[in-house]
Amino acid sequence: MPSSLASRLRMALVMSVAVYPVVTLYLYVLMPLTTGWDIWQRSLVLVPCMASTIVLVVVPLIGRHFGAFIAGTKRAAS
Repeated sequence: MPSSLASRLRMALVMSVAVYPVVTLYLYVLMPLTTGWDIWQRSLVLVPCMASTIVLVVVPLIGRHFGAFIAGTKRAAS
């Protein structure tokens, strides 16, 4: 398996594990506040919140803590 494909698969795995609790938390908060709304209206609120959280919080944390794993390299001893 080419290393770029392996890196992308590792990134997908880590992103899935990191994003799932964030999505779940947002849904738990959003659902009681939007009772009676259509799904597209909930999505209109959820998507900008999720995208901002992923770009500004989740991805930098993943890069900082799992960058070596994603790249397939060993971490330097600190």
